[in-house]
Amino acid sequence: MREAAFSPLPRHVTGAARILLQMEGGVVLAGAAAAFAQLGGSWTLFAVLFLTPDLSMLGYLAGPRVGAVGYNAGHSYLGPAALAAFGAAQGQTLLLQLAAIWVAHVGFDRMLGYGLKSAAGFGFTHLGVKGRAARQTAAV
Repeated sequence: MREAAFSPLPRHVTGAARILLQMEGGVVLAGAAAAFAQLGGSWTLFAVLFLTPDLSMLGYLAGPRVGAVGYNAGHSYLGPAALAAFGAAQGQTLLLQLAAIWVAHVGFDRMLGYGLKSAAGFGFTHLGVKGRAARQTAAV
């Protein structure tokens, strides 16, 4: 019986599937921006808050495992979906606008190929290996 090869690196999507996921990110970004516009949001607010989810990277100060959990919490669609549901239930347009900005940010990141992080390190994502991690794994 043949043993499966072990890779210490996390698996990620490649090829056409990765391109499709990145294109989906672009569509999500465009849809969230359109929703924000329909909600009458201020584009100044959009610009000021667009990078706010990236504050979740501060978790990496406590190590890669904590960092990945924090980053993924700020870069999954679950948080903005819950915020949008709460905003809709309360009739709070501002909460819906904030959710749209958050969704737009996540879509933008996915469009650029930045995915959910692995505890193996910041550069290891479900959409591929990025940055310094990519250069190091290419040298191996």
